[in-house]
Amino acid sequence: MKLTTLVPSLGLIEPYKPLLEQPNSGQRLYKIMSVENLIRSIKGSYLHFNRVDRYEDSPLVDTNDGAELPLDQLRNRTVTFEKNPNKSLSDYYASARSRTYACCFSLENSEHLWLNYGTGSSMGQIGLEFDFAKLRERLNVTLSSDAALMYGDMRCHQIFSINYGKITYIDRNFYELSTGRLPNPIMYTYIKDQKFSKEREFRISLSATGFGQFQLINGQEMDFQPALALAFDFGGAIMDGTITELRPGPTTNLAQLNAELAQIGIQTV
Repeated sequence: MKLTTLVPSLGLIEPYKPLLEQPNSGQRLYKIMSVENLIRSIKGSYLHFNRVDRYEDSPLVDTNDGAELPLDQLRNRTVTFEKNPNKSLSDYYASARSRTYACCFSLENSEHLWLNYGTGSSMGQIGLEFDFAKLRERLNVTLSSDAALMYGDMRCHQIFSINYGKITYIDRNFYELSTGRLPNPIMYTYIKDQKFSKEREFRISLSATGFGQFQLINGQEMDFQPALALAFDFGGAIMDGTITELRPGPTTNLAQLNAELAQIGIQTV
């Protein structure tokens, strides 16, 4: 089977929303992190996104995050492109995966999150509660600008599409997406093995097309680093209710946290 390559427009806002499961109206999202990472993010004014194929090795990490399903791969390896018969559909999915980043939240403020995330910190953990509708609106406005993403110390032209959705948990060994129409690569970004289901993950993704190469303003070819920083004003998000609550945990050093927040003009918790 041969495919004709159609290159989509770059940097779209929620182009694949119809393919992804959306939360209910009024949904809150939860993120548990170390106090140090929160302070770093506030001072740097960014949300941290990880490349889905470059997570550090950990029992909490799905090493197949964003990857083709085994049964799909058997079929996809036999499908090639009309203008490049040496490249299979499977190669394209791998390329798209290497250009996809995720920022992860949970639909529940669960004990599982507090036991497993943001641990090992001298200043303890902190929980953030977000109003999803306001977070989505804020990020979509940000991504409408070319000044949203940092690549090292350089700002990027907006080549990434942003999407939002719940993770679907499946048995990777038996589940197939490629049973009729060929699946959009974004669909692999929003499935994980069922052993991770306690996370009840909600994900924001940034993804670039799997075709071609991208060049920075200085002529350097973009190599898609392990992480991206998306501009995010934490102070503004707290003021307008995008962040509805900062929740200290049992390990939180409140004195240190409040001192750090006061230095950057944020009301103490």
